[in-house]
Amino acid sequence: MRHHSNVRKFGREKNQRVALMSSLARNLIRDMRIKTTTAKAKELRPYVEKLVTKAKSGTIADRRIVNAKIHSQEETKKLFDTIASKYKDRKGGYIRIVRLPNRDLDASPMSLIEFV
Repeated sequence: MRHHSNVRKFGREKNQRVALMSSLARNLIRDMRIKTTTAKAKELRPYVEKLVTKAKSGTIADRRIVNAKIHSQEETKKLFDTIASKYKDRKGGYIRIVRLPNRDLDASPMSLIEFV
């Protein structure tokens, strides 16, 4: 039974899923938009929105927590300095997912995930 088991597994073990989310979040922060599968985009949105909410407070402890999640000093600095200041007055909904046509190779549903 799958009661309360609502995390997408992507056919990976836990440490690989954590690394995947960290890498996708790092790339999204760096490039401001990325193209990925719809399932990965839907899983990434709450992950990054929680990081932006942490970054809005701007404390050292929150900076360390965010850095532990995405493993990059440069992206942490960009998140705290430029992205969080942009959403200071916004209460949520920092990420937009736009559907794209299916991928030609395997017909996977693709999406563009970007900051609003």
